[in-house]
Amino acid sequence: MEVEFTARQVKISKALKIGAEDGIERIALVLGKITTAALTFRAERHLQIVEISLQTRQHQIIAKGESPSQETALRHALAHAELQAQRFRERVRASKRLPKPIAVPEAPVRARAPRKTERAALAVATPEEIAAGNGHAAPVVRPPGKKARAAITVHSFPGNAAVVEPHILSAAEAVAIRPMTIEEAVKEAEYRDRDLLIFRTLTGALFVLHRRRDGAMELVEVP
Repeated sequence: MEVEFTARQVKISKALKIGAEDGIERIALVLGKITTAALTFRAERHLQIVEISLQTRQHQIIAKGESPSQETALRHALAHAELQAQRFRERVRASKRLPKPIAVPEAPVRARAPRKTERAALAVATPEEIAAGNGHAAPVVRPPGKKARAAITVHSFPGNAAVVEPHILSAAEAVAIRPMTIEEAVKEAEYRDRDLLIFRTLTGALFVLHRRRDGAMELVEVP
């Protein structure tokens, strides 16, 4: 797996590159196969900032680390990315553990014994009764001791489906205080590892950003 390094007004030592590649390999063991991996090193005043972007087939991880030294900032970014990978793996496992609908087999069809009136109608007719039919249809001759059978359809109903308890978040943790763009909101949700973020843009529009079960982020504009 190739890792793309970008340095902005800073220098990246060989030891930092080796440490970053080892950390991404550990994350790949948790997250699965990583298609693209990119690291950006930059400086902002007295802080060293490291940003990590990892992409898999089903999920994207964006992590950020800040510290006065590049080594510590890299460790923070790798730890944050690994935490996101573990939480994504737990969500996938939880979705697979959800109960599946149980197929209820249909009850076998049982025959109903004929009533007394039916048994009387199915009695054996004598030759005189058959000969004196007077043009009418002769009664059906049944062997003695034989019972007529009628098919009865039995309906069965499946059991009640399991109820999954809702996931409740505190509103104070999901509301952004300062206005931000949509791109900044996505990065903020990934950096803070939030599944729900409510924010306003610079123009005053209200949006809700939440993560679906498949790991993708969905944006909803509040009218």
